[in-house]
Amino acid sequence: FTLEDFDTEVTHDLESGMVDMMLLAQQSVLESFPKEADEYGMRIIASPWSPPSWMKAPTWDDVEGAEHAALMTGSALPVCLRDGVGKDSKYAASWALFFDKFITAYANHGVQFYGVTVQNEPEFPAPWDACAYDVSHEGDFIANHLGPQLEKSHPDVKLMFFDHNKDHMVKWAKELLAKNHPASKYIDGTAVHWYAGGMDRLLDGAQGNPNMHRLVSELDVMDVRKDHVILGSEACHCPSTGYAGGDLSIAWARAMRNVHTILADLAAGSNGFIEWNLILDSIGGPNHLGNLCDSPVLAVPHRALDAEKDFPAQLDFEHAGHPFGEVRGDNKTREELNAEGSPAEYLDLGIAVQPMYYYVGHITRFVRPGSRAVHGLVGASAGDPEVRTFRPKGQQVAGGGINDLARNGIEATLWPCEGSTRQEWLLNEEKQLQVFGHDWLGAPTTSCLAEKADKDFAGLLLTTCSITENKAGLFEVLPVEGSQSKVHIVLSNSKKSCLVVQPLRNNGGAYGARGGAQVNIGGCDHPWAEWGFDSSTGEITSAAFDALGEVCLTTGWPFLQVGAFDTSATAAANGAVIVSNEAGEHANYVLKNKDKTVLAASIPPRSIQTITFN
Repeated sequence: FTLEDFDTEVTHDLESGMVDMMLLAQQSVLESFPKEADEYGMRIIASPWSPPSWMKAPTWDDVEGAEHAALMTGSALPVCLRDGVGKDSKYAASWALFFDKFITAYANHGVQFYGVTVQNEPEFPAPWDACAYDVSHEGDFIANHLGPQLEKSHPDVKLMFFDHNKDHMVKWAKELLAKNHPASKYIDGTAVHWYAGGMDRLLDGAQGNPNMHRLVSELDVMDVRKDHVILGSEACHCPSTGYAGGDLSIAWARAMRNVHTILADLAAGSNGFIEWNLILDSIGGPNHLGNLCDSPVLAVPHRALDAEKDFPAQLDFEHAGHPFGEVRGDNKTREELNAEGSPAEYLDLGIAVQPMYYYVGHITRFVRPGSRAVHGLVGASAGDPEVRTFRPKGQQVAGGGINDLARNGIEATLWPCEGSTRQEWLLNEEKQLQVFGHDWLGAPTTSCLAEKADKDFAGLLLTTCSITENKAGLFEVLPVEGSQSKVHIVLSNSKKSCLVVQPLRNNGGAYGARGGAQVNIGGCDHPWAEWGFDSSTGEITSAAFDALGEVCLTTGWPFLQVGAFDTSATAAANGAVIVSNEAGEHANYVLKNKDKTVLAASIPPRSIQTITFN
C-alpha cells in the first residue's frame, strides 16, 4: 500500500498544538544551552503504540471472521500485523512506510526526530492502543521492513528496539543484537522501561538494575558498536498524582524513587532517562482508558489568579471522573501548597509543581549531555569499624527510619554497611531470613529471602514468608570450619547449598563491585559463601570484596546514595556529585576525590544535594 491518504501535514498534531510545543521546546533549549546546541539540542523520540486498525489482525474482541481489528486497542499474539512480518507482508511494509511518512511530515514542520522505537511495550497486548511482537517477530519486522525503510529514507534517525521492562531486555539483546541476526545492523539502541510488570506499582523503578549491568556487559561481549544507545525510554508513577492524593510524603517518595533509578542506571552504563509525562491534569489524565499517572508538573488552570470564578476543576476532555476520590490538593490553600514546596508563583499561573520536578532537576541541571558517570559510592564510616552512618557505636538498633523496601519483589543486594533498617535481618522461628517495614501508604510489610533465584532477574528476591506457599528459603547458620567469626547460611533442605555472593557483571559499572552485587544460592565451598551474621544488629556481612571493604545484605539499595559525574566535556563545572538521602534521619558525610577530602557536610532527612567542583 502506498498510503496515498496519509496526512502529510499531520493536521491533528498541528491543530492540537503538539508541533508548536515541540518547536517552542527546541527553541527554549537552544536559548538556554547554546553551547550544547550543535551536538545535542532537543532530542525527540517517537514511539508508536498501534498501527491503524486496518493493518492489524483481529483480536479476541473482534467478531468471528473479521478481516482486521476494529480498533487500535488490544493486539493479536504473537504479532499484531495482519499478515505477519515476513518479507512479503504488505501490511508490515505499509507500517514501515507509515514511519517514513510520519518522520518526513514532522521534519517538514521543523521537528527533527533523534530516533524512533519499534514499538511501545511489545510484550504486552494492552487494553489500550497496542501492537504485540515477540522477540522473533520484532526482529523480522526490523530486518525485513523497518530497518531497510529507515536506512533508505532517514539514515540519521536512530532505531531503538525492545522498549519494554528490564526483566527481558538481556534476552532480547542477546538474540537481536547478535552479529548473525539480520536485524542487528539496523539497530542503534536499546530502549527500556522502568516498570515492574506486575500490578504492584510500588515496585516500579525498584527492579532490574543488576540486569542493566548484564545488558552493558553483554553488549561488550557481543562487540556491539560503542555508540549503541541505552535509553530509559519511559518512567512514571501510577496511579493518580501527588497533588490529587494530597499526601506530601508519597509525592516525596516518588521523587526519591526517580532519582534512585536515574543514578543507578547511569552508573550501570545507560545514556539517558525519559519521564513519560511532561504535564498532566490534576488527577493524572487525560487518558481515554483511565490509566491515570503522575508527572512532575500538573495543569490546574482553575487555581490561576485570572481564572473565571466558575472555571471547572476538571475540563470536558477528562472522562475519568474521580476514580480515586476527591482531589485533595484542591482543598488546600495557596499558602498550604506553597509551604509544601509547590510554589505559589506557579500556582497563580495554574501550574502545580511537584517534588519530582525539583529532585530530577538536580540531575538535569548539572549532569548535562556529554557528562560521564565515574566511580562514586557511599562507603562505610571511616575509622572505627563499629560505627555506621545510621547506627552510632554501641547501639544495636538499626537507624534510618522505616524500611519501605521490605516488600515482595525487591532484589536482595550487597552494599557498604550503613547500619540502617534496610540492612536488618531476622532469622525467624521458621528459619527464614525476614525483614520488616512499611509501604508508602503506611501499611506494615514483611518479606523473606527467596529459596531460589528469580528466572528473569537471576538473583534472590524478597518473597512471601507464608510457609504454605513455600517460596522463602529455610536457612541454618553454621560455623565455617576453622573460623571463629565466619558462618555459612545453608539451605536447610540441602547441606551443600548456601547463600553466596553473585558479583555484578561489568564489575558494577561506576559504583564498582560493592555497589549492588546480587546474592544467590550456590556451593558452600567458595569464599563467597562465607558470611558474618550479627544477630544483635541483624547485619549479614560479607568480605567477598575484602580489599575494597565489607558489604551488608540489603533490601534493594541503601538509604544514602551517591552519583558522581565527570562533566568537563559540558558547559558546566568539571565535576558533579549528587547525594540522595532517603532515610528519615540526617546523615553526616565526607566527600573524597581519591584520597583528598573535598567536603565534610550533612544531608537532612529525605533530601537531595548536588555538589559541583572544578
